[in-house]
Amino acid sequence: MAEARETHTPARPVRIPEDDWVEFGKLVGNRERSRILREFIAWYLRRPKAVLPKRPD
Repeated sequence: MAEARETHTPARPVRIPEDDWVEFGKLVGNRERSRILREFIAWYLRRPKAVLPKRPD
């Protein structure tokens, strides 16, 4: 069986209402949701150099 690459993080199930998930995807792009969530978590945890993700207008 293939091993996971070191650059990947494990998948984490998160419960988010479907309507919110769809609208979030429309605003940031379906392939960007994870990145935005990781940025928010880093900011929330006060990681060095972390910044709050910019919200769309």
